[in-house]
Amino acid sequence: MNKTAVFPGSFDPITKGHESVIRRALPLFDRIIVAVGKNSEKSGHFPLEKRMDWIRHTFAGEKKLEVKSYSGLTIEFCKEEGAAYLLRGLRSGADFEFEKTIAHMNRDMRSGIETIFILTLPEYAHVSSTIVREIIRNGGDASIFVPAAVALK
Repeated sequence: MNKTAVFPGSFDPITKGHESVIRRALPLFDRIIVAVGKNSEKSGHFPLEKRMDWIRHTFAGEKKLEVKSYSGLTIEFCKEEGAAYLLRGLRSGADFEFEKTIAHMNRDMRSGIETIFILTLPEYAHVSSTIVREIIRNGGDASIFVPAAVALK
């Protein structure tokens, strides 16, 4: 049985928290697709291709990882890719409550899909793409919060 997981997000930009969750999940799956969502209601701070390139460079040489973009329902993307698992990182109890609701909805829409939660390591629990973008917008140095492959200059 092929164990494929989709890790969806905007990754605007990818953070060390995202990287940690993915690296810790790699031994659990045959394939992980990092799915960079195209949200029709908001435009990313960084261009889609740049975000995807950062992820590819961060995981260069990792044969079990693919980077793809998608739009629409994540659950439909999972179906198209033959993925039976959704991978989600949790930073807090609030994240859990939000993600739990989505997991139940996804399961109602497509039985057989399992959402796997991985807790963010404590050192990254405060790091979010939103805060990293604010640091960058205001001329700060966000390099300690993002993988080395992310060139924020």
